[in-house]
Amino acid sequence: MPNYTATYTDLYQLSMAQVYFNENHHSQKAVFDYYFRKNPYQGGYTVFAGLETLLENLNDFQFSKEELDYLAGQHFEAKFLNYLKDFRFRGSIYSVLEGDVVFPNQPILRVEGSLLEAQLIETFLLNMLNFQSLIATKARRMRYIVPDGVLLDFGLRRAHGPGGYYASRAAFIGGFNGTSNVIAAKQFDIPVSGTMAHSFVQSYDDELQAFRDFAQNRPKNCVLLVDTYNTLKSGLPHAITVAKEMEERGEKLMGIRLDSGDLAYFAKECRKRLDEAGLSYVKIAVSNQLDEYVIKSLQEQEAPIDIYGVGTNLVVGKPDAALGGVYKLVAYNQEPRIKISENIAKITMPYSKQVYRLSLADGRWIGADAVALSDETEFDSIHHPFDQYKSMKIEHLEKEALLQPVMLNGERFHAPKSLQAIADYSAKRFAQLPLEYKRFSNAHHYKVGISKKLRDERDALIKQYKTI
Repeated sequence: MPNYTATYTDLYQLSMAQVYFNENHHSQKAVFDYYFRKNPYQGGYTVFAGLETLLENLNDFQFSKEELDYLAGQHFEAKFLNYLKDFRFRGSIYSVLEGDVVFPNQPILRVEGSLLEAQLIETFLLNMLNFQSLIATKARRMRYIVPDGVLLDFGLRRAHGPGGYYASRAAFIGGFNGTSNVIAAKQFDIPVSGTMAHSFVQSYDDELQAFRDFAQNRPKNCVLLVDTYNTLKSGLPHAITVAKEMEERGEKLMGIRLDSGDLAYFAKECRKRLDEAGLSYVKIAVSNQLDEYVIKSLQEQEAPIDIYGVGTNLVVGKPDAALGGVYKLVAYNQEPRIKISENIAKITMPYSKQVYRLSLADGRWIGADAVALSDETEFDSIHHPFDQYKSMKIEHLEKEALLQPVMLNGERFHAPKSLQAIADYSAKRFAQLPLEYKRFSNAHHYKVGISKKLRDERDALIKQYKTI
């Protein structure tokens, strides 16, 4: 994996940092928000992932002598580079907990620190959170369709370089059971799983002998790929033969895998013939360009599939390929900051803020979150960010503060969480999301309203800057 030092950034971050330093702005306090403007996959939610990766690697976010020498060759000044020798991130981070479901145009994470340090971590932060949130959301969509079956990440070979490493992590948060990615499985403690490739069968003159050798060498969790030549006339009969031989040795064939053709048809035929052979325990796994829509179709056809191996479409986040998360300055030197745009969706929300999940007394989410000033504890209504005629009374609702301290003054606020704990939390939170936000077509838009005080303060800033 890459070495996540402070040069894991864009050049313009360092160029701005040198100006901040030379103009003595670098130590001024700044507040940045991380958020996104649109859910991926035309869906109704996003699964937030990547936080633990960010926090873990911020400890190493510094400059080595070799890196500073390189930057000297890029025309950075010696005085500035000398300052960077002792650079560490000593700021504070407040965040939604990893695995939660989040929605557009609400702060998901807030960074507070010196202007220079908060600016320098921008690229790394966006790189970690955007990608993993995209993949975790894709995985959650598939888990929603397959509440009980096994979902496995088979995507490393098609992933975008090292992105496959974090795709495996994010997929587990989103509900997958395991991965074929050995290094990710080892380092993140994810169950590892795999079968065989067609090349293994092709390397033998005899398909049956290929299956026999594989089963004898890998008897535990053995899955045979049956579609190299002819699924029903060759592959399946040979797999049944090997399964019977394994039974004689006191072993059991775990499953067969289908990787081509009409998966629903072949799954039904294979299930019928396996059962007739007394092999009802043998599972059926499928792969081949699966995504949530293909899986949904297979489920609707009542295909007897136990295991789904998902590759390309998972790890590249197809069709969206990127989550458009942004990182915007909202306060500087104790003063609010705002970006004005002719596109109202791109007008930023100034000030340090808190986000509240609204629910009924029995815990049911109502389909709306509230954004208020961070020191604002009492407010009884929320308002549409830009439509003055839309508002909602919330005095009767419970408010759950979502932005929690996860790093204070450069130190972790709590011990690192296991990936399993994050995945469990994600499943719990997703279960609380009402059904209308989970559907694939015409998903409801989860409302994100702002307090009247925040709206008024923002509008005053807009008026102020538009006169410039």
